[in-house]
Amino acid sequence: MWGSLWRSIDRFSVQHFKYVINELRQIKVVDMNNRELVVDLLQSIVEIVTYGDRQDPVIFDCFMEYQVLAEFVRVLKIGRTSKIEAPLLQYLSIMIQNMGSEHAIYYCLSNDYINSIIEHEYEFDGGDLAPYYMSFLRAVSGKINRGTLCLLVRVNRDVVTSFPLYTEALKFAQHGEKMIQTAVRALTLNIYNVSDDMVYQFVTSPPVSKYFSDLVYSLRGKCIHLDSLVQATDETCTNERRKEILLESDKLVDDLYYFKDILSVGESCLTKVVNQNLLNLLVLPLLLPLQQLRQSNGFNLCAVTSLYIVSHLLVVVGGKNIINAVASVLLYPYMILSIRDTAKGETTNGSTHAKSFLNLLRDMEIMETFAPESEGYGNINVDHISEDGDVCKARNGILGYIFSDNPSLLLASLHLYLILAESKDLQYPLASLIGLHEMQDTTMNYSTSALPAVNDNILARLMPQVVNALLKVAASQPPFCALIQWHAGWFLRKLLLLERKALSDDHLRLFNISYQQSCERLRKELDGCWFDHILDTLSDELANCKTALEVQLQSKNPLFALELAVCQHTTVGNTTASNIGWQTMVDVVKVFILHLQLKAFIFKGDLLEKPLLDSLIGLPTDSVTSPSSNLTSASFGSEVFLGSGIPCRIAFSNAGIRDIYLIPTTKGVSGKAILAEKHPFRSQRGVVIAIAPLAGLSPKIDEDHPTWLHLRIRDFDPRSKASKTRGYNSNVSSAAVDGRWTLGFPSAKACETARLLILEETYKQRSFIKSLLAPLLQNNDLKNLSDGQAR
Repeated sequence: MWGSLWRSIDRFSVQHFKYVINELRQIKVVDMNNRELVVDLLQSIVEIVTYGDRQDPVIFDCFMEYQVLAEFVRVLKIGRTSKIEAPLLQYLSIMIQNMGSEHAIYYCLSNDYINSIIEHEYEFDGGDLAPYYMSFLRAVSGKINRGTLCLLVRVNRDVVTSFPLYTEALKFAQHGEKMIQTAVRALTLNIYNVSDDMVYQFVTSPPVSKYFSDLVYSLRGKCIHLDSLVQATDETCTNERRKEILLESDKLVDDLYYFKDILSVGESCLTKVVNQNLLNLLVLPLLLPLQQLRQSNGFNLCAVTSLYIVSHLLVVVGGKNIINAVASVLLYPYMILSIRDTAKGETTNGSTHAKSFLNLLRDMEIMETFAPESEGYGNINVDHISEDGDVCKARNGILGYIFSDNPSLLLASLHLYLILAESKDLQYPLASLIGLHEMQDTTMNYSTSALPAVNDNILARLMPQVVNALLKVAASQPPFCALIQWHAGWFLRKLLLLERKALSDDHLRLFNISYQQSCERLRKELDGCWFDHILDTLSDELANCKTALEVQLQSKNPLFALELAVCQHTTVGNTTASNIGWQTMVDVVKVFILHLQLKAFIFKGDLLEKPLLDSLIGLPTDSVTSPSSNLTSASFGSEVFLGSGIPCRIAFSNAGIRDIYLIPTTKGVSGKAILAEKHPFRSQRGVVIAIAPLAGLSPKIDEDHPTWLHLRIRDFDPRSKASKTRGYNSNVSSAAVDGRWTLGFPSAKACETARLLILEETYKQRSFIKSLLAPLLQNNDLKNLSDGQAR
């Protein structure tokens, strides 16, 4: 009998569930005194309902019979000052998320209880309620389908008049917390994917459709902020600024992917609204100023930023409407002249293009944007267009940037054209003017007999000038950064593959100049402080360059346009530090490897492989990194022979003055300066206490103390992962300072002998490396090889 009193209560029984519900019903007001009790009751109800949905249908029958959701609504109303909203919404979210049966979901969304909870007047200011509220709304949206969506909308005569789940969520669309923004976007996509015609009509009609224009205006704001960061690099650029640019770019790309998700739903009215907002509020305001067709109306972004944003929009969002609209803007100066000639009665090859162009503009509903003077879609006022008019002056439009002295503009504009030219969504006549299919003989959806000759293709006509502009980037003096030249090399190889023709004699002469300049810069680096790492760097960068030339990374990530703009204004600080010398050497090697690869491609039709490079150098693969000499392989603490050492003294800050031996030594590509302390028991042996590379020592005798020898020690470690740069000093610290050894010798003559010995061993090492690189640096005049081009 007494044992039964201590029997544990079955928390998931129907009897206990009814008890908890009755306890909640007896609560007449919720305040800070009973708040914890109410929270416990809510938690118990949610736990039991979740269990019953999976294990015991009787529990959920009881949930419906007692109208528990109505109790939740009542608790909200009587608990305004108790801060009960957050836990109540949290437990509701958990309950809805864990519901599996369609019957339970249907009931919960019925009777307008959910809408009552959604429309409750919450106080969001200054608290943490918003995340719980949005989590609740997102949980509800995850359970809707074509059968349950009707339970959350209010309809009058087959027209949705109210949709609280959607409209209340949109109020948080521009919330500062990323998690809340993500929840809003997930919720909206859940609703769009239900495919309900009445809901589509509701979300695409004013005032609710303002959400899409607000999205684009928000995206514009991010574009403006990104542009301000890019333009702030006109004079200088720090690593912090570069990271901020990358962060802002990521935010912009997140928005673009959200637009892509919306368009992927495939609903025509939804697609139309989104495309019109993107075109009218973003794309055209970005492109028209570049075309000099219209003022930017306050949306003044620099050309590089504008080209980057449009390119990323095409890559991420794409779609026939946007692709063809952008192409229409770019080709407008060409097409409008054909329209003028057609209006004058002249018969030209472009008349068919002009008619098709007008039809295309009309279909995309952007005719008025291009021709504000026109009196209807079919009548452009050609009287306002003359040979001396604005259109004629701007006839090259954005193509003019391809011939800009600014390589960032050149490559960014060329990249945009290649994106359009390779698009399968490009329609006639745009594809016939800019598409690469004509140059590649690719089968398109429309009849090739209707296409004009290849000579009418803009890119085909301008190809020689474009190739010449890219070669000028490679031959620039002073040279552009390695990143710019690598991207120029990618575009050059891309265009040569498309054109399938050999370089002209003028182009060969220009490439020859660039190639010889690159060789000369590498020769200078062989006299620099990092000559001992040139062979390793050549081997490493060969693979990187080959990948950069073969893989179309630019098409996947138009961010390179901003990187190019940034890299032109990067500050490098102390230009005498060895870490800056390292970066300079790496950039020179990068550019030299690029020229080697382009040379191989131009004359042999293929790119170099690492084994081929090793054979050209004439060096076994393991000889660079595996020296076998006893001295050159010495390490800290090892024993060495002191026979060739020069006695001297050195003062370490933590060990005082010590008697040591200086031993410069070279074997093959390896060279070291060793400091060894005499072994206490072995007269001809010493223990290594310090090692420095011979390269970069720059031995100098102190002017005031002729027995002192100063040696510069490279503290920068190029083998560390942090030193692997991206081509524009991204990881180089301007504050780094090289170390220094000061050695004291018994006499000035001994000091001079030590200096000469270091220079002699360094000369041996440098000469050996130069001999290995001689086959690559031989003075081949490439213009004499034009007859041997395989292309």
